[in-house]
Amino acid sequence: MPTGPRPSVLFVTDLAYQARGRRYCDEDIQLTARLREEFDVALCHPRDAAALLEGFDTVVMRNSGPVLHYQEAYDAFRARARELGTRVYNPLHGRGDMAGKQYLVDLWRAGHPVIPTVDRATDLGALPEAAEYVVKPKLGADSAGLRFVREAALPDGEDGTVLVQPRIDFRYEVSFYFVDHDFQYALYAPDPERRWVLEPYAPDAADLAFARGFVEWNGLDHGIQRVDACRTARGELLLVELEDLNPYLSLDRVAEPVREAFVTRMKASVRDLLA
Repeated sequence: MPTGPRPSVLFVTDLAYQARGRRYCDEDIQLTARLREEFDVALCHPRDAAALLEGFDTVVMRNSGPVLHYQEAYDAFRARARELGTRVYNPLHGRGDMAGKQYLVDLWRAGHPVIPTVDRATDLGALPEAAEYVVKPKLGADSAGLRFVREAALPDGEDGTVLVQPRIDFRYEVSFYFVDHDFQYALYAPDPERRWVLEPYAPDAADLAFARGFVEWNGLDHGIQRVDACRTARGELLLVELEDLNPYLSLDRVAEPVREAFVTRMKASVRDLLA
């Protein structure tokens, strides 16, 4: 029985990107191999995405590295995708890291369980006292531009462009991975000094309610999200980041059945986006 043409996917990735403790390229090579089971797939670098959008049914943004490294090209991609009405996975209206890190300021101000975060010199007094503070750019990722300081202060010219947070004493970091609004798996780093040496984590109901609350807040009907949190010395979870643009998935750290379930769910999500 004849069938129609398969949907086409432009898969945006930087296979040469060097990430500390992770091999982004391996993950995307495996993911594209599985997506080809149902879609016609072409790969491109994020700097080329705007010029190549036409002719594809959807664009999947994956391990393309920090946008800070190609901001002009990324802005051009977003503008061109909106102009053409291209379906993008993840959709471009995410409120997490996709839009910068202003959400950390807003969520903490609104009383959500987030690491205390301010971006204005006038608000520094609201931060709890700490031995050290973290200063990082709003548009940063993968620790780009991050620095530690002894006093909560903003140098001249950085008001509103960087975030200041107390350096939290935490037991471990944990990440929760979702496709659409469906929880898939969780991983944690038992050693705080080795962030990307991850092991499977079995979340309890409270953990999942914490993570799902931020996914619901973000309002993305389709796509992959990673909720990064830290477990404080007092036992509470605090949001570190809501990765909704191109979150690394650490699929090499999960068991084969978990990895298979994730890929199956992702393919279904992309199909649903195209429906």
